[in-house]
Amino acid sequence: MGGRGIFFHRRVSTMTRIPVRPFRSREWFAAPGRLDMAALYLERFMNYGITPKELTSGRPIIGIAQSGSDLTPCNRIHLETVKRVKAGIEAAGGIPMEFPTHPIFENCRRPTAAIDRNLAYLGLVEILNGYPIDAVVLTTGCDKTTPSGLMAASTVDIPAIVLSGGPMLDGWHDGDLVGSGTVIWRSRRKLAAGEMTEEEFLDAATASAPSAGHCNTMGTASTMNAIAEGLGMSLPGCAAIPAPYRERGQIAYETGKRIVEMAYEDLRPSKILTRQSFLNAIALVTAIGGSSNAHPHLHAMARHADIELHPSDWMDYGYDLPLLVDVQPAGRFLGERFHRAGGVPAVLSELIAAGKVDGDVATVTGRTLGDNVAHRVATDREVIRPYHQPLKEQAGFLVLSGNLFDVAIMKTSVIGPDFRTRYLSRPGHEGCFEGRAIVFDGSDDYHHRIDDPALDIDENCILVIRGAGVIGWPGSAEVTNMQPPAALLQRGIQSLPTIGDGRQSGTSDSPSILNASPESAVGGGLAWLRTGDTIRIDLNHGRCDMLVDDAEIARRKGEGIPPVPASQTPWEEIYREKVGQLGDGGVLDLALKYRRTSETTPRHNH
Repeated sequence: MGGRGIFFHRRVSTMTRIPVRPFRSREWFAAPGRLDMAALYLERFMNYGITPKELTSGRPIIGIAQSGSDLTPCNRIHLETVKRVKAGIEAAGGIPMEFPTHPIFENCRRPTAAIDRNLAYLGLVEILNGYPIDAVVLTTGCDKTTPSGLMAASTVDIPAIVLSGGPMLDGWHDGDLVGSGTVIWRSRRKLAAGEMTEEEFLDAATASAPSAGHCNTMGTASTMNAIAEGLGMSLPGCAAIPAPYRERGQIAYETGKRIVEMAYEDLRPSKILTRQSFLNAIALVTAIGGSSNAHPHLHAMARHADIELHPSDWMDYGYDLPLLVDVQPAGRFLGERFHRAGGVPAVLSELIAAGKVDGDVATVTGRTLGDNVAHRVATDREVIRPYHQPLKEQAGFLVLSGNLFDVAIMKTSVIGPDFRTRYLSRPGHEGCFEGRAIVFDGSDDYHHRIDDPALDIDENCILVIRGAGVIGWPGSAEVTNMQPPAALLQRGIQSLPTIGDGRQSGTSDSPSILNASPESAVGGGLAWLRTGDTIRIDLNHGRCDMLVDDAEIARRKGEGIPPVPASQTPWEEIYREKVGQLGDGGVLDLALKYRRTSETTPRHNH
């Protein structure tokens, strides 16, 4: 940890410790009154060399939820980190058992990796609930592995701790920092404007991935792992350690040791995750310039933890806070320098000192959040600014509503000076603008028609994409960050206002209005919008409306909802039938009634 970590050097004795709550694995390997079942549960574990004495010793069985594989390169580092986790578990007197989780890889999964967050959640719930696991290490990295793991841990409610895989090393191309994802969105504008060749585009994109690890920008992966730390669910400093650094293996070892202690202490998610924890996370997202995907994921985790979050909470506890971290896409730097500057603990320390984060909340360390980050000040003030000398004021997510949707968000930390000057600075109408809607039904429609001269797109237009939500796609796709047509890019106009019922990459630098709920596919307002309509956006009052009278909207409703593609797999069909809207976290509503399932042992299987 380079002197910045909080480690736990405690002698442990497996002979004298008594768990606060009897280990649930005893119901398998002791099986009171059912020697035949105990024998059945024990027997097959023998085939790889573990002994009956180990499994009947009363030591805790620690699951390691392995999210790394060749299909998930962002998490593949965990094929190595779990070796250190196992060593830590064994040193502390636990018995490690590694198992795979459903792969989730944002870049390659079609139609979108978002559809698999809930599937991974379901699979992990069944594993944690149905197998003799007393506590679990959740290995996380790429975007949705963090929320899916924490959602499942809350449902089953056994001691759980997050081990992040860490970001890649900083990427460089022609002497400039190139951040994963962000360089692609910026380069595709240059490509369309004729400012770079296809070969240069690919060179820049691939240069942004120089090592093992997840996105080195403050995309969704870095954001969600920072949130895990901010929620108190991982060891201090864990989120930002680059994957190849030696400290990554060291904190994996300490994580393994700590989860054994948590098993004995019965320190479960329900004892850590509170409404205040989630409000702290909202504040942290603003300060780090976090991904717009934090909004649905945080709501999903809160709902599974039985915590109420409201759209207004993002305004009340996040919007007026400053941007403190100068990392792409909202800033200039990348993950390595953020870690060396102090990482998440240094940011939390600033927020606690300013009274914007409650440091009294519980964490996996057994100490408070404030205790965890005490004296953790930033060592590089170019990357992590003091609270009263930020990069930007009022840098949180703006929550909007209107006749186009009930709730949508806008990431204000990425509003650049050109966008602000063109759309938000008209004298007497600051923060308000109107534009002509250009409507696309899905990303194929957008890519086929964005350069069509017949659309007559100019700088006074607003690009709208629909059919991209949880049901329309299905899964909700990262397609809202649409770029202007090539003709405008060649004139130097780098961005237009964009609205969509889908998401956008957390690495995007576009100030889109996105995650619009309810979506077009279920009859949300975007379904009744037409190209040529005028849209009024009023950021001062959080409004976004089509200027179309009610009678005309009623007439359009008679035309029916715009069509969406058919499901291609059984899971897509099940997902569409059961999923809720993005504004509520996009969860499977039927799953919310299952709480603390570990308190009831499943029936024997024979």
